[in-house]
Amino acid sequence: MSWLDAVAWNADGLVAAIAQDADSGEVLMMAWMDRTALARTAELGEAVYWSRSRGRLWHKGETSGHVQRVRELRLDCDGDVVLLRVEPVGGIACHTGRRTCFYRRLAGDAWQAVEPVLRDPDTIYEGERRE
Repeated sequence: MSWLDAVAWNADGLVAAIAQDADSGEVLMMAWMDRTALARTAELGEAVYWSRSRGRLWHKGETSGHVQRVRELRLDCDGDVVLLRVEPVGGIACHTGRRTCFYRRLAGDAWQAVEPVLRDPDTIYEGERRE
């Protein structure tokens, strides 16, 4: 049995993947992986996801340069979530130009941005579709 067979893929053949900064423990982002993306991630040592909006594999940083070097892959107890402990190159994980995709906090009855934009996304992607 392959190590990939231990993953509980959903009906679409995907598994949730959480990227966590290996040094700080901060959760950077959540994305999806198919079997090929997870296998490529293990092979390359860099995060490769399945982009649902693009309908293709997405090597994190392919456009932005914000690669995620994978130090460790983990699988949760149910086998339906993969944790990537990563070294985020460039310090930006979010397509909004922030360090983390989790930059909004609930304050009362509204979400407020509490993390700064580190770089204008228009200068990162130059017309590319962002995720």
